[in-house]
Amino acid sequence: MDTQSNAALISAFIDNIWNKQHFHLLHQYLHPSFTDHSLPPGMPTNGHGLQQWIEATGRSFDHKTAITELIIEDARAVALIEMHLTHTGQWRGLEASGTDVVTTGYRYFKLQDGRIIEHRALIDGQTIENQIKSVAHGCKAHR
Repeated sequence: MDTQSNAALISAFIDNIWNKQHFHLLHQYLHPSFTDHSLPPGMPTNGHGLQQWIEATGRSFDHKTAITELIIEDARAVALIEMHLTHTGQWRGLEASGTDVVTTGYRYFKLQDGRIIEHRALIDGQTIENQIKSVAHGCKAHR
């Protein structure tokens, strides 16, 4: 696939799977040998584990991920992302607060045969926690 096709694949994956949770489309985005290296311990590292993680995240937050920068080289892509979250359920021991928070992170993708074969992520969870705690303590959220 060319750079433009790879960019379209990654953008559609973030929108359809993470933002809209259209899990019936996972097979369109994930290679049969897909491995996710960023899931919590104990979760399967395949598409089922990815779906479980997104569903678990959805129990804690209404979330929307935006790609702010996408770098593609051959069959590899790095996406700088910005996550807009509303804290709607328990997370890290913090009860739902309704707090709107923003954090950033990176997602790394390896592509093969027009689909994602490997994924890694680094998301700034500490910023999420700090913003929730700041609002809970009557302070203005750090943004």
